[in-house]
Amino acid sequence: MRIVTWNLWWRFGPWQTRQKAIVTALRELRPDVVGLQEVWAADGENLAEWLAGELGLHWAWGASPAPERWQRRIGDPTVGIGNAVLSRWPVVAQDVLPLPAPADTDDGRLALYARLAAPGHEVPFFTAHFSSVLHGSAIRCGQAAALAGFVARHRGDTPFPPVVTGDLNAWPDSDEVRLLGGYRTAPAVPGQVLLDAWEYADPAAPSVTWDAANPYVAPTREPGVRIDYIHVGPPGPGGLGHVRSVRRACDGPVDGVWPSDHAAVVADLADTT
Repeated sequence: MRIVTWNLWWRFGPWQTRQKAIVTALRELRPDVVGLQEVWAADGENLAEWLAGELGLHWAWGASPAPERWQRRIGDPTVGIGNAVLSRWPVVAQDVLPLPAPADTDDGRLALYARLAAPGHEVPFFTAHFSSVLHGSAIRCGQAAALAGFVARHRGDTPFPPVVTGDLNAWPDSDEVRLLGGYRTAPAVPGQVLLDAWEYADPAAPSVTWDAANPYVAPTREPGVRIDYIHVGPPGPGGLGHVRSVRRACDGPVDGVWPSDHAAVVADLADTT
């Protein structure tokens, strides 16, 4: 089962040209399930719906409850933003969790849950987008705790472990990432562990998903870091859901166009025992 997480940089930059590069990159990856952040919706169109149609996938969408700060950045109050899931299998249930943040930094971040009817077992799948405030580790810790509770409520009675994807805007050794994982510090939900799939990566593999080599990132002068994650619960019976491989993807131009300001992360999980 191939899992992808990717932040699509909403309607920033040359978004119409980037849209074509995004679908080309995803088509080459041939994913089974994709967690997407910064997905736009406008004038009756939705980027996730279009991608699903182009790729022959099902889709689910969660709209931000407070898109106004985003809209002001591009000067267009009609464009929505949210998270989405693309899936090879039908979505049989879904839910949205607005993530907590102080009023002065709250820009409507959320987590989206989609339950997927994969052959032989349902998959509890989540995608989230945490606050990007550089000094906001405490905010993200609150969001990690909320997300962990959301996972606990929806993981359900299935042998497949929960899969949690997203742009967490946090360094791998940060308090918020350790809190969500629950194996390097006390878990936010007692007994719940979510393993960072990158633990299974080749130590020499490029890991940075916020990368100054990307021309959309370079002007920020920020250090390169991995801020995009796939977390998976401990394997089910017979190793169901264990991480077979993980790598960075979508980390260069497509026909001369960089698809997003983020690279994607791809993990292959065992889908049989």
